[in-house]
Amino acid sequence: MPSSDLRCVLDARAQLGECPRWDERERVLYWVDILEPALHRFDPATGIDGTLALPEHIGCFSLVEGGGFIAGLRSGIWLLDEMARPVRQLAANPEDVRTSRFNDGRCDASGRFFAGTIDEPKAGGNAHLYRVADGDLQALSSGLLTSNGLAFSPDSRWLYHSDTPNFTIYRREYDLATGACGEAEVWARIQPTADDRGRPDGAAIDAEGYYWSAFYEGGRVVRFAPDGTVDAAHPVPVRCPTMCAFGGDDLRTLYITSARAGRGAEELEREPLAGGLFAMRTDVPGLPEPRWRESASTFA
Repeated sequence: MPSSDLRCVLDARAQLGECPRWDERERVLYWVDILEPALHRFDPATGIDGTLALPEHIGCFSLVEGGGFIAGLRSGIWLLDEMARPVRQLAANPEDVRTSRFNDGRCDASGRFFAGTIDEPKAGGNAHLYRVADGDLQALSSGLLTSNGLAFSPDSRWLYHSDTPNFTIYRREYDLATGACGEAEVWARIQPTADDRGRPDGAAIDAEGYYWSAFYEGGRVVRFAPDGTVDAAHPVPVRCPTMCAFGGDDLRTLYITSARAGRGAEELEREPLAGGLFAMRTDVPGLPEPRWRESASTFA
C-alpha cells in the first residue's frame, strides 16, 4: 500500500509520543508520551485512547508475560502493574538522572530486556545501551548521545541500534542462547544536508528482516534492506515522526508516533497533526513483540 494511504488514527497532540507496542492478546496499541508522562492504550476498533499516568518520564516499555509492564523510567528500570503503577525497581539508572533518562528499549525473542539512555544536553556522549541482567544493568555500548532504534533481526542473529544525533545505525552479531553481543559496526550512516536533518529515531523490523526507521525532523519512515541500503521512504505529514511498530491482526498495519515538543508556532500551524498517531498498511507483516520474562534475565 503506498504511503499516500497513511492516515492519522489519533490526533493525540503528544508532546513526545514514542514506543508503540502492539498487544496481540488485547488487540490494542500501547504507546507512551515521554513528557506527559503517561502510558497510553489505544483501541483501533473503537478509537478510544486511555491514559495511565506515570510519576516520572517513561522512555520505553515491554509487556510482561503474566501481566503488567517492564519500563525504562528516568530513575531506572521498573516493573509496573496493569495500571502502570510502579511495583518494583529492577535497576537504578547509573547515570546522572538530572541529565539522563531511559529512552528506547525492547525485549529480545527470549524475553530479555534492553534499554538505552539519552544524554539530554547532547554534550558529553554519556549515554549507553544496557541489558537488564541479574537485577542489574550491563553496558553494551557507551559514548552515545541518544541510544535509539533498538531492534532484532527475525532470526535473532543481529541486534540493531542507532545514535540519533550522530545519524548512525549500528549492527552487532547476537547470540540469542546466551544474550552475548559482538562489537558494534556501522550498518548505515545518513548524510544530513542543510535542507534535510532527518535522522534515525525509533524502529521496527518486518518479517523479511527489513529495518523501518522513523526519521526525526525528516518527515518520513525509511525502510532499510538487510544490507543497510535504503529500500523505500514513506512520507509522514509531520516533521518529527519518532517510532514505528507493526500491529493489527495480521501485523500489517504500521503505527507511527510523533512529537510536537520543541516545534515552533509556524511549524505547528503548518502541521496541526504533530504529536498524532499515524497508521498505514504494508505489504510485508511485522513480527509479534516479545514479552519480558524474569527467568530470561538471569545469567550464569
